Amino acid sequence: MATLGGLERSVMSLLWDSAESLSANDVRDRLGEDLAVTTVLTVLSRLERKGMVRRERSTRPHRYTSTASREEHTVEMLNEVLGTVGDREAVLARFIGTMPDSEAAALRRLLQE
Repeated sequence: MATLGGLERSVMSLLWDSAESLSANDVRDRLGEDLAVTTVLTVLSRLERKGMVRRERSTRPHRYTSTASREEHTVEMLNEVLGTVGDREAVLARFIGTMPDSEAAALRRLLQE
């Protein structure tokens, strides 16, 4: 699973939050930063190589969408991290122990379903 740098995280957040695909100009404009469109295109290309973004080549300018939801990406990252530890149960117990009571209750409900 790909880890994301700051600008990549910002771009992915825009794509995850958007109901439609976005062009590089759309992304640049929505970021509200003084970025060159070539910088945004470079970030989008990196995200595409990582498999996180799909480019629609049938339109000009090209439009971009995320290949997975924010939640799916987070699950993949959690599974990757858990796959690197020797004692998954200890890590999960520690993680659950840091949850607020409301989240722990939600987790209990989900596990019972």
